[in-house]
Amino acid sequence: MLLSLIIIITLGIISKRITKRIGLPHIIGLIFLGWVIGPFSMDLIVEEINALSEEIRMLALIIILVRAGIGLNISTLKKVGKTATLLSFIPCIFEGLTVTVLAMLLFDLDFAIAGVLGFVLAAVSPAVIVPSMLKLKERGWGMDKGVPVLVLAAASVDDVVAITLLTSFLSMAAQGGSFQLVNLGRIPYEIVVALILGAIVALALNWVLKKIDIKGNDYIGFVFTAAIAIYLLGQVMNIAGLLGIMSFAFVLKEKAGQSDNQKIKDSFASLWYVGEIFLFILIGAQVDISVIADASILGLLLIFGGVLARGLGVMLATIYSDLNIKERLFIVLAFVPKATVQAAVGGMALSMGLAFGEEILAIAVLSIIVTAPLGAWLINTFAPKLLIQQKNTD
Repeated sequence: MLLSLIIIITLGIISKRITKRIGLPHIIGLIFLGWVIGPFSMDLIVEEINALSEEIRMLALIIILVRAGIGLNISTLKKVGKTATLLSFIPCIFEGLTVTVLAMLLFDLDFAIAGVLGFVLAAVSPAVIVPSMLKLKERGWGMDKGVPVLVLAAASVDDVVAITLLTSFLSMAAQGGSFQLVNLGRIPYEIVVALILGAIVALALNWVLKKIDIKGNDYIGFVFTAAIAIYLLGQVMNIAGLLGIMSFAFVLKEKAGQSDNQKIKDSFASLWYVGEIFLFILIGAQVDISVIADASILGLLLIFGGVLARGLGVMLATIYSDLNIKERLFIVLAFVPKATVQAAVGGMALSMGLAFGEEILAIAVLSIIVTAPLGAWLINTFAPKLLIQQKNTD
């Protein structure tokens, strides 16, 4: 196991340096490296790490979500609030329903199974989007109108919408019944309760740590532990735990002192350097290239048909915003990547024994292979072309 850790970290660092030299987003190199050393290629990652892959990837995701929450500020959130709300729902629903209709036409599926496939593909990837938006924010790209913050806020809720609707279609497919509209009521419930949970934990932690005068590395340890606890509580309460982590970090930032905030930023930036290596290599390791043949050209038509529909949804959701056409086009590109959610839910239909389950998994994997590196490249390449750079952003 230790040898596998050495291989992952060492090759991950080398991969990041190589991709930087040739001008590619390092995410692309890490995902490709994960496939090369993963179980479907050279098989250099021991089974113990593969078995813990989901937990390790989640820890890395928690780190980046804390960084995302710390990076938010009230004034920018107020500026993007209405537009972020529209972007949270409209593009996801456009994409999910478009893929549903296309799946019914191309694969002759019934509405329930097609809907499962539609909303497996509809979720965007926080693993790709969040670090990309944080990098743009730090460099000031699009911050004159808060575009990176807008994408961060919308993407986090987008996944809640997609997974909730997926759950409804899975239930419908399993029971052979009608679509459960009551599940739609869970969307605002999951969002609101997650936000409140994160805020309560942040306020409580801030009060306790100040009372017992905890600082430095101990302070960071408690922050990380609290973030993990919020994710676990989210699973128990069946709410959006990842959104709760961002809420937690945001409220903690507002209540903590400047020195504590800087310590959190610096410490989690250091954690992320290693965390992203594990996150994207282990995502790549889950990719079985052989499923491309199973997914076929029709799978690609579904994926890109959904991406185009999402782009239309973005343009409609931002039509009355103060964003110009270039900024709106950038958001369309920023919503292309898919990875973590598809890796997590792509096999649910198969595990439930539903019809077309293997094909759904194959198309989900294909969406990761195609859109994760493509989306990372699009964000990295077109941000300087479509956004205005603002210096000295918070």
